[in-house]
Amino acid sequence: MSRTRTAILAALALVAGASGTALAADPGGVGTAAVPCTVDYKVQNQWSTGFTAAVTVTNQGAAKSNWSVQWSYAGNQKITNGWNAKIGQSGAAVTAANESYNGTLATGGSVSFGFQATYSGTNAIPATFTLNGVTCNVDDGGGGPTDPPDPTGPKVDNPYSGAKVYVNPEWSANAAAEPGGSRIANQPTGVWLDRIAAINGVNGGMGLRAHLDEALRQKGSGELVIQLVIYNLPGRDCAALASNGELGPTEINRYKTEYIDPIAAILADPKYASLRIVNTIEIDSLPNLVTNAGSRPTATPQCDVMKANGNYQKGVGYALNKLGDAPNVYNYIDAGHHGWIGWDDNFAASATLMKEAATTEGATVNDVHGFITNTANYSALKENNFGINDSVGGKSVRESSWIDWNRYVDELSFAQAFRRQLVTSGFNSGIGMLIDTSRNGWGGTARPAGPGPMTDVNAYVNGGRYDRRIHVGNWCNQSGAGLGERPQANPAAGIDAYVWMKPPGESDGASKEIPNDEGKGFDGMCDPAYEGNARNGFNMSGALPDAPLSGHWFSAQFQQLMRNAYPPLS
Repeated sequence: MSRTRTAILAALALVAGASGTALAADPGGVGTAAVPCTVDYKVQNQWSTGFTAAVTVTNQGAAKSNWSVQWSYAGNQKITNGWNAKIGQSGAAVTAANESYNGTLATGGSVSFGFQATYSGTNAIPATFTLNGVTCNVDDGGGGPTDPPDPTGPKVDNPYSGAKVYVNPEWSANAAAEPGGSRIANQPTGVWLDRIAAINGVNGGMGLRAHLDEALRQKGSGELVIQLVIYNLPGRDCAALASNGELGPTEINRYKTEYIDPIAAILADPKYASLRIVNTIEIDSLPNLVTNAGSRPTATPQCDVMKANGNYQKGVGYALNKLGDAPNVYNYIDAGHHGWIGWDDNFAASATLMKEAATTEGATVNDVHGFITNTANYSALKENNFGINDSVGGKSVRESSWIDWNRYVDELSFAQAFRRQLVTSGFNSGIGMLIDTSRNGWGGTARPAGPGPMTDVNAYVNGGRYDRRIHVGNWCNQSGAGLGERPQANPAAGIDAYVWMKPPGESDGASKEIPNDEGKGFDGMCDPAYEGNARNGFNMSGALPDAPLSGHWFSAQFQQLMRNAYPPLS
């Protein structure tokens, strides 16, 4: 049972003396009572030094355009962060006031907020609450300050351990409708919130609450993870036009109030407290500021703008702060992939920038549970036919045109090494990594059975590599790609899970310009005839033809991914 104290106006005045409840004066006469408000204060999780609590306020008085709830602690409880309310504390006195998006409180209406706090000794529940200065009457609600907390405790080390993972019914239906698609239609994939409208559902599709409700249904009596992709930064994807977003480079306030705040409000709903909610935070954002801005030959004017205004760091920090406070939410920051930040110039600099973002806008490293690599990308999980320390004819494999002096040849070695760098840069030692394996299987007839010839270093690497892209910088609807390792928990040291965060069969971008109202531009890297740019060494794009807009269903790609899956599909 949760520790709870419900502030109610009890018309049960006859038992007030026995229960020890203090009731307000009865202005309506004997046997009636004005009900100014009710407050339900629940300690959800409690451990030796801290706790989280959920508070629901119901207004029985006149409608309000703003609200403020106040109480005082009898002990040394100190609130450290909160969500869905602006919470301040002076000594023992606490004030929780509405945010900009939840100030309206109708007669009979309710609002919920929560917080995390520290304490020592006892954790007595407050005896009295006020709403806009009016006292709410308090009754024990059948419990009391000595009721034990829920046994769920603080966040688990790895949310994927011992848990099912949510199957998105919309993606599953698309997959099942494809010939042979039923073989993977029950695999878990990420739910992409790639614009404001996606929160409530687009074109009649499922919104966030609908997904969470379905996740509760799938959960049953066990544990379940639902994976969300938080993906709508101002000036999004400054180096890739196909995935540009709806918000302009300076619209950070819209990102906060119209996008993150509503998501945070939904995730903090006590209804969903039993779910393990994993957020992938803003793919392809922070690494762009390292590799595609400034004096780099790969720099774009759009990335220079975002580096100058700091809105990527501010947006990521704000998202981490607002979303990470709920005890059942786990934030994983996107960390690019080995073919992007595996070079010496990019490796430590990316970790440093991620620490900067994770400590701005009120966020701390405690809001970061881990990092995810290879999101929506194609980098092979493991290259077994050569290693970074190999040499041919006196030349290191790092000198090959494919590896090009990178320190890593595959995603697993990169993710494990980058985890160590992140800890060195100031993140908690317990962080875990996720690797997106949705499209990095590289199976089929083109998969090499062994190393390439030892005639020279390029022949050795190119003949043996599983990743069959023309260049490691190619990212759009890649020809020859296959499904990778199936989602699984604890697959390797430091790795929380292999995941399919990118739903297989959803396009990376249109192969030709398609007018749309989704803010998505045309990127040459999605055109099979494109001859490249500095970011892919001026090579051909390697993209499939006839692709739809990013996020739209691409049947030909889905069929290719199944055909080339590794491990193969049965």
